[in-house]
Amino acid sequence: MAEEDSKTWRFSRQINLSVVIQLILLASLIVGSWLNIQRQLDLLQHDVTILIQNSSSFQQKLESLSAKSISYEYRLQAIEKNLQTEIFGNDTKGAVR
Repeated sequence: MAEEDSKTWRFSRQINLSVVIQLILLASLIVGSWLNIQRQLDLLQHDVTILIQNSSSFQQKLESLSAKSISYEYRLQAIEKNLQTEIFGNDTKGAVR
């Protein structure tokens, strides 16, 4: 009987050691996954920061282009108005004479 008890005890000890090893491996996988997620979050935060900066820069350039476009539109209207007065002004002066 003593031999059976010692075999059973050894078998139980091996199972317990196996369970402990599995738990340690599982814990290491959990920690590794958590660290990987933290690294991915850091990379994502970096990418989002760059995206926000580029978006801000793009917005400033877009506003500048919009202001230039409006300025050029007014200049074009003034040039067209001057051309119309020159063309039609000369025609009406010539017709009056």
